[in-house]
Amino acid sequence: MSDLERNAAGPVEPSIGIGVLHLFGKLGSTAEPEAITAAVKDAESQGVQVVTVAVLGHKADIAFMALHADLWRLRDFQTKLCQGGLSAVDSYVSLTELSEYAAGLPEETKQARLYPQLPPEGKPAWCFYPMSKRRNPDQNWYELPFERRRELMYEHGATGRTFAGRVLQLITGSTGIDDYEWGVTLFCEHPDDLKEVVYTMRYDVASARYAEFGPFYVGMVASIEAVLDRLA
Repeated sequence: MSDLERNAAGPVEPSIGIGVLHLFGKLGSTAEPEAITAAVKDAESQGVQVVTVAVLGHKADIAFMALHADLWRLRDFQTKLCQGGLSAVDSYVSLTELSEYAAGLPEETKQARLYPQLPPEGKPAWCFYPMSKRRNPDQNWYELPFERRRELMYEHGATGRTFAGRVLQLITGSTGIDDYEWGVTLFCEHPDDLKEVVYTMRYDVASARYAEFGPFYVGMVASIEAVLDRLA
């Protein structure tokens, strides 16, 4: 397909915020590092933010976190990575958003949540996991009155703010888009910061009573060249 034909489809963009693709893959013998590097560089030249992660453990070798308003740009990036030999083993799709409990936040904070600039400097330890709120008969988050939910989320947020400067957290919405309701991405200086922030916040009622967690992916943020060099 030519660029003219591709552009004729028109962008698909959220009315507010941007699209976020987490793509996890493995690199087999047919992978072409030059083609994968070129896919990243090409996406970045199109305005896509790309965070490249060397993943620890058996779930994946490498992860790409890509952000752009036009979902077609994210799809093109995924296509080029697969053409370069990346074998996708998992993915997550979400959108940046403002929580319904975010009223009163400073405008700067709102913009940082809707239009983040990633990755942050000095925070190479990385983690991603999806989560939802429970709907069990005696633990149904969505049956709680709004004021009670807001109270619990304020408590949860206050705990998170104790990690300000140590942890950068991006929560993206995926209700109706992927299997869980939110995706949580953490950037930290030290890997034990990842463990401490998740452990500490699980004691809040909003998490301890109402949260369901999906699989966790952990790794190290680096340039695409550095990641592929270490994986080779």
